[in-house]
Amino acid sequence: MKRQVFLLFLSLWCGTAAGERLTLPFNNGWQFKRGPFAVNETKSPAFLQQGWEEVTIPHTWNARDMQLQHNAYYAGEAYYKKTFRVEEAWRGKAIFLRFEGVGQVAELRVNGELAGNHRGGYSAFALDLSGIVAYGKDNELLLRVDNTARPDVIPVNHELFGVYGGMYRPAWLVVTDPVHVAVTDHAAPGVYISQENVSRKQADIAVKIKLENGETSNRAVALETIIRDARGKIVARREEAITLSPGGMQERVQRLRVRNPHLWNGRVDPYLHEVTVRVKAGNELLDEVAQPLGIRHYEARAGEGFFLNGKRYPMYGVTRHQDWWELGSALREEQHDADLDMIMEIGATTVRLAHYQQAGYVYSRCDTLGLIVWAEIPFVNRVTGEERENAKEQLRELIRQNFNHPSIYVWGLHNEVYKPHAYTAALTRELHDEAKSEDPGRYTAAVNGYGHMTHPVNGNADIQGMNRYFGWYEKKITDIKPWIEELERQFPDVKFMLTEYGADANILHQAEKTSESLDWTKPFYPETFQTATHEYQWSIISRHPYIIASYLWNMFDFAVPAWARGGVEARNMKGLVTFDRQVKKDAFYWYKANWSAEPVLYITRRRFKEREQQVTSITVYSNIGKPKLFLNGKPLQEAREGLTPVHYVLDNVVLEEGLNVITATAANENTRREDQVEWTFTRTRDNESK
Repeated sequence: MKRQVFLLFLSLWCGTAAGERLTLPFNNGWQFKRGPFAVNETKSPAFLQQGWEEVTIPHTWNARDMQLQHNAYYAGEAYYKKTFRVEEAWRGKAIFLRFEGVGQVAELRVNGELAGNHRGGYSAFALDLSGIVAYGKDNELLLRVDNTARPDVIPVNHELFGVYGGMYRPAWLVVTDPVHVAVTDHAAPGVYISQENVSRKQADIAVKIKLENGETSNRAVALETIIRDARGKIVARREEAITLSPGGMQERVQRLRVRNPHLWNGRVDPYLHEVTVRVKAGNELLDEVAQPLGIRHYEARAGEGFFLNGKRYPMYGVTRHQDWWELGSALREEQHDADLDMIMEIGATTVRLAHYQQAGYVYSRCDTLGLIVWAEIPFVNRVTGEERENAKEQLRELIRQNFNHPSIYVWGLHNEVYKPHAYTAALTRELHDEAKSEDPGRYTAAVNGYGHMTHPVNGNADIQGMNRYFGWYEKKITDIKPWIEELERQFPDVKFMLTEYGADANILHQAEKTSESLDWTKPFYPETFQTATHEYQWSIISRHPYIIASYLWNMFDFAVPAWARGGVEARNMKGLVTFDRQVKKDAFYWYKANWSAEPVLYITRRRFKEREQQVTSITVYSNIGKPKLFLNGKPLQEAREGLTPVHYVLDNVVLEEGLNVITATAANENTRREDQVEWTFTRTRDNESK
């Protein structure tokens, strides 16, 4: 399955290997040197020959320094170089180099000549090398990269997350016929699939195709679009003869109808068709590009919830930052797969890929897994007044590069961006208009952190998202309930989503009891408090369909080089899983028990092993029925049901001095489970006096 997804990913951006198009991995044989250097120095023999190290792409130079110490990392210039041979047989072909992600400003020179540049660390870009490479010879590439925060490129700072420097996603060499489906339309696939009138009876599919004729005269070709089902059967086909004039990108639209389509239905049934576009001249295949098609219809209804193909669909949401401990953002498929496996395990149905465009492989996997996706640009935290054009450009790239992923339902425009309010509101409106022009079939969303529907930057997108951290950054855990109820009363017609909530948890910090709020400026971040936050707040969210979708923050701990909090530097610990992906915190199992169909029986506070309070409580998550509890082999009283039907609590349990083994068992007609933890109670003078 993963190999099939990988092949689909290749075809998604660069076409298949069929016909005349070649798509070649371009990740080996690179050398790296960290700067900065003077401009004229890069042209000197000494610079080009000395001080380089061999690297394989993906690569980042911040894999450790952004993760270990508060504001002690290198952000600046660095260089990659590579020698590659352009085959003589490619003379007359179109040759492109496609980078999936370079953090965050890049400039490429080929044989000393400027080939192009790109601003933005999370979107792909493709450069046409046809006119500057030497055929039948070795060619020298020099890529200058810079991840310095700058006012004209979003994100404009490293405050909410670090922008890792480097060629941290793969690169590809693409060779096509001079007449081909466009490669350089913002590095998008050149094929854009829209769908209307979707039902189980039929679906109308419009396929927009961007073509280029690199020859010097008109070219008569046949343009063919084929839709196949998952078994390879053709369910719709259209072909037309067209004449392409020389030069410039040209657009055609082919309309097809699929009868009785098998719908893409989220995790229940993520059924994919495939759209293949072919450009032919007589019997010769000039180019071919294949794209995924999931036939589906989304609808977000104010006050009612989210509907997929006309039926209400639960939006159990998590958020994901892409970086890993000691790898940074330079991830391979196995890391992406590991993250998605845990997101599927917890039972999530939707994922907010925050706060930036993520790897194309991730969107493709979400298509095949049935995860519904919120995709967004890194317009976060602050404005400078200089980022307008770059924000629009990154939004265009996000939309065009990911247009055909059926998993995506919304384009995120900004997250917690405020003063000056008038400027931010105006730019958000412009981004909304840009998104609607590019893709009228999907929603837009913008996110506020203050929780006031009438805030000056709100109301400029289809969906209003709000981030609220009750009990952590503000008020009490339980204040979420009156807040939601007030929004329901005052703003029933607003499409509203709770786009972040939660609390930090250092798994080395544990506490017997927690209050309804915690001072995040103090160094103690007990896991117990995070657990209590998620227990109560999900119990409220689950009862309010006014919240069309909710997204807990975050699925995984991640690096924030500007922070030094909770006893760990450069870390946001709001994840349900630790940064190294080794420990699933208690809150992970809370959501798994509530969301997943997989059997769950889990005793919480298992890492709080050394106890000083003899009288305690036991909390168990069970989605297979009421658990039976035992202390050192002796049965305890029956636990009461807590905040949701999977939440069980037994109070006033008296521990024995020394080792205590707590066992829980539960069963239903299909399965039986047992869980066990060990706590040690030590009697001290202090707890005796209490």
